Amino acid sequence: MTLFNDLDARLLVDLLRDRMRPQKSLGQHFLVDDQVILRSIQISSEFKKPLDHHSHVLEIGPGPGSLTLEILRSDAKLTALEIDNESVSHLKRVFPDLGERFILNEQDALIGNWPNDISHIISNLPYQISSPVLEKIQNHHLINPISIIILLVQDEFAERMAMKRGYDSRGPLGMSLWLDFDVYLDRKIPSNCFSPAPKVNSRLVILIPTKRKELSNINRKLFRIITKHCFSNRRRKIRTSLSRSPKRLNRVKGWHKEKWINAISKISNKTIEGMPEGWLDLRPEDLDPNHWAILTNTISSN
Repeated sequence: MTLFNDLDARLLVDLLRDRMRPQKSLGQHFLVDDQVILRSIQISSEFKKPLDHHSHVLEIGPGPGSLTLEILRSDAKLTALEIDNESVSHLKRVFPDLGERFILNEQDALIGNWPNDISHIISNLPYQISSPVLEKIQNHHLINPISIIILLVQDEFAERMAMKRGYDSRGPLGMSLWLDFDVYLDRKIPSNCFSPAPKVNSRLVILIPTKRKELSNINRKLFRIITKHCFSNRRRKIRTSLSRSPKRLNRVKGWHKEKWINAISKISNKTIEGMPEGWLDLRPEDLDPNHWAILTNTISSN
């Protein structure tokens, strides 16, 4: 769109920083590298989910509008959620009069509803809200399916999302995402691509929705509680962790401490089809996501 030909990422960041000082409490590290921003848009096409006038993108924490600019250039409709009032005022100045194509809400992304017709989420997430945002994404996706999610997050966090850096990267975060998505890692982003520069590198990560046959009847809440419970003491054997009921177990409908102890007693001395031999004496990272699904279903059925 010719309307935006005089704008680029560095100019947008400079315009905002002339009026405010980035707040550490909000994780305000503004992306200034145009190639990284373009890559965020290109990924959609590579996964056959291109941005066009039929797309509705959600962006969380647009800040100066560096990524916002490229999303709007794609002709997609964009809803942006921004909690910082100075950033909101800045965005209204640089992207005026776009009508329904650009909806800017001064809103905490973790509070309130998101639009029901989101097709894409593309966002440079503030590090400190990455985990709760992913939880909200999963809850939203269950009711209103999303085509693709492209996020820029802390590099170590991305590794834990994808669980592809060996056993050490396995944990409750990646296990939870596995319920709904295949997770792909893209390029690493050095800290000098941001202003101000963070102390860590970042990474682009892609979430593609998937349906897994083995999860057709799984109790999702119980799966999350079991994996979180066992990984909270990852050096303990699974046998030891399961012998104690998880915290907040009563948040799962129908479950309580006595029921847990009874269920575990029924499986502690029997072979479970699909589980590795001697699985009770393994540690949590030794089991892959499918094993945790089998274990959850077995506990639930008992």
